[in-house]
Amino acid sequence: MKKTTLTLFSVVLATAITVAQSLDEGIKFLYYQRNKSAVETLEKVVASNSKDAKSIYWLGQAYINSGDLAKAKALYQKALTDGVNDPYIWVGSGHIELLENGDKNAARQKFDQAITTATPTKGKNKGNPDADILNAVGRANADGSSAQGDPLYAIEKLKQAQTLNTTDPSIDINLGISYLKLGSDKGGEAVEAFMDATRRNPQYAAAFYRIGRIYQSQNNTEYMNEWYGKAIAADPAYAPVYLTYFDYYKERDVNAAKEYLDKFVANADKDCETDYFVADYLYRAGKNQESIAKAKEMESGACKDYPRINIIYAYNYNKLGDQASAQAAIQKYFSIADTNKIAPTDYVIASTILSKDSTQREAAVNYLIKAYNTDTVQKNKIGYIDSISAVYKRAKDHAKRLEWVSKSYALNANPTNRDIYDYGEAAYMAKNYQLADSMFRIYKDKFPDQVYGTMWIYKTAQAADTTFETAVQPALDYISFLKADTVKYKSTLVQVNGALAGYYANTKKDADSAIYYLQQILVYDPTNADATKYIDILQKAKSKSSGSTGSKSDKETADKPKTGNGAGKK
Repeated sequence: MKKTTLTLFSVVLATAITVAQSLDEGIKFLYYQRNKSAVETLEKVVASNSKDAKSIYWLGQAYINSGDLAKAKALYQKALTDGVNDPYIWVGSGHIELLENGDKNAARQKFDQAITTATPTKGKNKGNPDADILNAVGRANADGSSAQGDPLYAIEKLKQAQTLNTTDPSIDINLGISYLKLGSDKGGEAVEAFMDATRRNPQYAAAFYRIGRIYQSQNNTEYMNEWYGKAIAADPAYAPVYLTYFDYYKERDVNAAKEYLDKFVANADKDCETDYFVADYLYRAGKNQESIAKAKEMESGACKDYPRINIIYAYNYNKLGDQASAQAAIQKYFSIADTNKIAPTDYVIASTILSKDSTQREAAVNYLIKAYNTDTVQKNKIGYIDSISAVYKRAKDHAKRLEWVSKSYALNANPTNRDIYDYGEAAYMAKNYQLADSMFRIYKDKFPDQVYGTMWIYKTAQAADTTFETAVQPALDYISFLKADTVKYKSTLVQVNGALAGYYANTKKDADSAIYYLQQILVYDPTNADATKYIDILQKAKSKSSGSTGSKSDKETADKPKTGNGAGKK
């Protein structure tokens, strides 16, 4: 009897060890983002022990990572119905609440309940919450877009978990992601959290990878490559870094993209996502028919419900000029895709497709605005703004163009001469002359050797004051600049001096000054018939109006203007 009891105990113990090993294996697959393998492994674990809350929790996480929120929700609800009232299940349910409804208060009630229940009331750990539950709460709030979850709450709980568990690097990963959800100004805190993960486990590639992602978002290629390289060195089997490199190179160097795609495929699950990236590469390589064929192969098999097949169709049909098919594909994609999983680039291709239809211009712009609102990379946001501005420029909607150019300028910490010029020119076209003048004065101060600042200050003054009075000094400044190269700027010198002559002749009734600027035209263009003609007209008018007294002042040759400064003096 004793022998039988020992045998049964050994079997139970061996089974428990096997289940625990399988659970750890499933969690490891999730870390590697091998979601298909994680689901398959964890489903077997739960099937062998349907009441184990931790296994159920992690299977739900695998479903969430696979994009099957409904399945995760059903799993957690079934567990509760079956009497598995456990902190892990409450955390999982709260996670669903955040992703599905965005109800932070309802989710927090579940999280707080889970933390309280998992906190021992006696023994050596009395009063100390379970670090794994705290980490699970942090994971739930770190997941999803920046609009989902409560990062401040997550940071509080994850810092607590850090002190209770000093070896688990995943705590630091969730902490770093939570900092990033607060905004780019928290990048330093995020990097420190990820660095702590590397100290906890030097082979934890995800930590090095996350630091590389931050530098990539800052367009710091040198440090991006350094940290991605460290991720690969730490664990060459960590596939996400290869996928990120593929995404980085696919529009820069298709051969390098293929190299990293091959490494990704070698280390990733053979699933719909992997097939999608192969089809995406074929498109980038200009193999449109092969890319379409790959998408059709996916559609005819296990991936028939994979939404991003339609993105492949949209890209390829747009490239091939089949706009009807491209529009149909992108519309189908948006009708079936999870909104939270739509990438900014999906909105961009939609805008590209619709912009080719003049009746869809506003819809095209709206997609670019969605890309702008969802992308967290500042360089990308500026690119979307510039595209939106270009659409409004073509449509001659100057007010809306100025609105978006101003956003671009505000995001740019180090504006170039082109950035300043575009902002000033957009303000000018929108008839915001005060802003235009301010921008072109900035341009003139920063780039004094370039003509555009002085030129546009003059043009803006002309447009703002139809009497030309406030444009006189800008005109004189402009002439002063143009004199540096009278051959190159001959026609402009003629035009500006002509404008001054017209102002003095018609508005100020100052014939001497008008004659002076007409004579300046002849300096640059001696054969200018109009200048000669109007000098003669003005001189005759002067003679006629002054009579024949023969005073010296009336007969004096006009060699300087009576008013104004610059070319002449008061």
